[in-house]
Amino acid sequence: MTVYHSLTEIPRVDNTVITIGTFDGMHRGHRMIVDAVIAKADELAGRSLVITFDPHPQEVLRRTGEAVPLLTTIEERIAEFGRLGVEGVLVLPFTAEFAALPWKEFCDLLIEHVGIGHIIFGHDHAFGRNREGNAASLRGYGAEHNFDVTEIGPLIIDGEAISSTKIRRAIIGGDIDKATHYLGRNYTIIGTVVRGDGRGRTLGIPTANIRPLHEAKLVPANGVYCITLAVDGEEYRGMANIGHRPTFTDGSQRTIEANIFDFDRDIYDHTVLLEFRKFVRSEQKFSSAEEFLSQLEKDRAICRAD
Repeated sequence: MTVYHSLTEIPRVDNTVITIGTFDGMHRGHRMIVDAVIAKADELAGRSLVITFDPHPQEVLRRTGEAVPLLTTIEERIAEFGRLGVEGVLVLPFTAEFAALPWKEFCDLLIEHVGIGHIIFGHDHAFGRNREGNAASLRGYGAEHNFDVTEIGPLIIDGEAISSTKIRRAIIGGDIDKATHYLGRNYTIIGTVVRGDGRGRTLGIPTANIRPLHEAKLVPANGVYCITLAVDGEEYRGMANIGHRPTFTDGSQRTIEANIFDFDRDIYDHTVLLEFRKFVRSEQKFSSAEEFLSQLEKDRAICRAD
């Protein structure tokens, strides 16, 4: 797979099959669209191309300067596109100027620089000024410029159309099971192991303090989770606490602490992949260290059995 960062980089190929979107989360509905792009490219003997954006468009359109909580960073999305078998990914910078570009002008740029054989749209996607570039408006333009348009409907699971917004809500609410079901895989965070206050080792439960690599990455609700941690190509089971550690601190700092089972290595400054398998319980304040440790033994038993 080749990754491009501007229209001038990408070679023009007739019969390129395109989809356009943010694809935050790369959930099961997104993968349905990407699979359709790859299948159509095979049918037309063309090229499959995903056009996506960085930063998240809402970060620009909201005009608040606040980062949008991301289910997947741009690096994670690119990796997933490659895993699915896409031939090319075009990452365009999303700016206020780009948001104001009329959809026909953007479409003309694609025709000139990319070469369009077919565009596949998600049911809720639109682009260009005032979101006027949608499947309906593009069909007429495609007839004039010799490309076809297919609109893919929403993926319905358990009677509900899945979306990135619903997955964010599930993760924020600690409903990891629902998020996993909609994503089609466990939710993950890539982070760096940083030094904490060392209290866990003093209590006999050494933990790895994990700082997400991307500050906008969505961190699940406070509580205890069963996890898998990948470090240096090896996977280990464990449990993690997300929260403010109210039993031992003033609660001013939110942390991710992972207790890795059957593991005793110094991994400070290592990059790790944290995978959330199951929500165990909400964070709580204990009256003593003994009560805290007793509960951790129960949590550990649950996670070892998971």
